[in-house]
Amino acid sequence: MLRTFARSLRHRWLDESDARRIVGPELAERLRGFVAASERRHTGEIRVCVEGGLPTSYLWRHWRHAIPMAAIVRQRAAMMFAKLRVWDTPHNNGVLIYLLLAEHAIELVADRGIAERVPPSEWQAMVDRLGAALSGGQVEQGLTRALEEVSAVLVAAYPEPDAQPGTAPENRLPDEPVLR
Repeated sequence: MLRTFARSLRHRWLDESDARRIVGPELAERLRGFVAASERRHTGEIRVCVEGGLPTSYLWRHWRHAIPMAAIVRQRAAMMFAKLRVWDTPHNNGVLIYLLLAEHAIELVADRGIAERVPPSEWQAMVDRLGAALSGGQVEQGLTRALEEVSAVLVAAYPEPDAQPGTAPENRLPDEPVLR
């Protein structure tokens, strides 16, 4: 019971201001620039979402229906994947990097087109490396490396076929990180 109460407090306590503290304006701009540069090299879309705590409706599912928190975090990441329209690519090759601060959780959600080409173990290795960096207080290095790894996968699988010198491919989604 005490553990449940502590978890609830964490989710109510951590919010958008904590996400903005972790990813300050300068880092957000560098990440935006990295995503923009990456997306000029492939047809996929990459989004980064950092969320302080879960909405009460997700916590309620955990408490009321005893759904494990890992499953709840995965559901929230999938919802953000949909809400941010990361699925909205012609080749189903969008990727969301999702961080939930209250749970120290990381989810990498890949659309079905790219997920078919990359084994789950490779995605998990990316998550593990990002987690190790974040645990060591290396937020920028961890997120940058994760973006580099996701970009490399997308460039290998879905290179921009019509890239002409001096032109940029269509950018369907905003490049800046979502901080909630």
